[in-house]
Amino acid sequence: MVMAHGDDDLVTLPFFVYGTLRPGEHNHDLFLRGRTESEEPARLRDAVLYEGPGYPYAVEEPGAGPVCGELVTALPEAYGELLGALDRLEEYVPGDPGNLYERVALHVTRGDGAAVRAWVYVAAPAVAARLRARGTLIGGGDWHARR
Repeated sequence: MVMAHGDDDLVTLPFFVYGTLRPGEHNHDLFLRGRTESEEPARLRDAVLYEGPGYPYAVEEPGAGPVCGELVTALPEAYGELLGALDRLEEYVPGDPGNLYERVALHVTRGDGAAVRAWVYVAAPAVAARLRARGTLIGGGDWHARR
């Protein structure tokens, strides 16, 4: 697990999405349509999903998982705009202790078994602690399948 610090923010990585940004969910069309080069099924190991108020939280948990989602590669010309839009959607501000999510660079596994480094919005430490204490786990790590 690699936390995003300093120079990592300059790295162009795909995004691993597991909630409202997945195909068929309401934020997919709002944020991703027309901005992606590819979207493919992927899994995040060492993490679990918890229910949030209308969206899920991924919480890092060594040995757990996987969390199901999609690996989204942005069009090169749309990358900066998309990164900013997703940071705003997730209310992520680097270094802000009030963040609900942190954007971290983690390894996800594509359908072909290849490990790829990707940006993942995971529950910030204070949120993760609350969820571990009294949150509702999403069995199987698939937000789509819970409904």
